[in-house]
Parts: sequence; C-alpha cells; structure tokens
Amino acid sequence: MFIHLGGDTVIRSKDVITIVDQDTHDSSSITQQFLASREEKDIERISSEQTKSVVVTTEKIYLSPISTLTLKRRAQVVSDYDNYNEENGQQTES
Repeated sequence: MFIHLGGDTVIRSKDVITIVDQDTHDSSSITQQFLASREEKDIERISSEQTKSVVVTTEKIYLSPISTLTLKRRAQVVSDYDNYNEENGQQTES
C-alpha cells in the first residue's frame, strides 16, 4: 500500500523506516547528525511549506509538510487494511 506525504509525493508503506516530528528532529543532536551525514540527493523537500515531519525510507529522506500524527493515521489505515485482507484470505498489492 501507499502513503501520501504531501504535494505529489506518494511512497510505499513497506519502505518506511521511521517518521520523526520536526520538533524532535530540531532538539535531537543524533537526528541532526544523521541527516547531516546524508547527501543532498538523498533528501527531498516535498513542499516550500514548513516541514512538520521527517520521513526516513529505505531509499530517501522526505521533509513533509504534513504532521507526524496525520502520517501516523494514514499509515495505520494502510496497516488495518492489510491486516483485514490477510485475515480474510485476500491478497493485497504492495
């Protein structure tokens, strides 16, 4: 399944490693060091709007204008849908 991160950016839910609130990022030296160690091509700013979430995937890091709570809800909907289909013997395309 997929998660919409804002703008025209949609990612595969199974590629998400973590979603970090921007405020946590700003106050965490470890997170700041992690992002500083990445190449610019590996970080994608989705919008010129204020960054609210940092989404780390297996391929890239996305700076999203959508709140961490909203992204968590979207990911939960995907997870619930996948679990429902597994319980009912249906296959999902991910």
